[in-house]
Amino acid sequence: MSNIVDPLVGQIAARVRTERERRKWTLAQLADASGVSRAMINRIERGESSPTAVVLGKLSAAFQLSVASLLALAEGTPDDTDGIPGVRRQADAAEWRDPATGYRRRQITGPHFPAEIAEIRLPPGARVPYPAAAFAFIRQIVWVLDGHLTFHDGDTVHELDTGDTIELGEPAERVFANTTDTECRYAVILTRGITP
Repeated sequence: MSNIVDPLVGQIAARVRTERERRKWTLAQLADASGVSRAMINRIERGESSPTAVVLGKLSAAFQLSVASLLALAEGTPDDTDGIPGVRRQADAAEWRDPATGYRRRQITGPHFPAEIAEIRLPPGARVPYPAAAFAFIRQIVWVLDGHLTFHDGDTVHELDTGDTIELGEPAERVFANTTDTECRYAVILTRGITP
């Protein structure tokens, strides 16, 4: 694991614990709300386990946050927290890697920007499902930058190529899949809709 990823695991651990404690939830209550085992949440909060994209999706849904919001909050730097806009260098951006699929996610915007933009690199053969609750209270567009993405929107499957976009509607179970032998790179752009 690279030294870019290691600090992010600790930051995600702290953010999950902070979000749980802010709601005054026990580990058992978060486990019930998310469908993630109490033991797994405990390991994540202690920084002993890097959560998969699926687990992050379940936790963010329980918190009524997007995965992008959870990661953006975890990636916050002193430059981000003062709200001053500016240049964010690619070399300085933390990249999160899903230990199960190799999926890589880099947050493009800071936590104070009104839209959340993330760049995702989905390796060949990777499949990342998210529960419908992960899409509650947000408006989202997926924009394929390179490659081919097979996108399951509930029961509907969309085959998306470079340059294609899809604007997501009501929350549904969704799957991002790369059924090709080359990496797929796409952007996720979202804004918060009705506040929970």
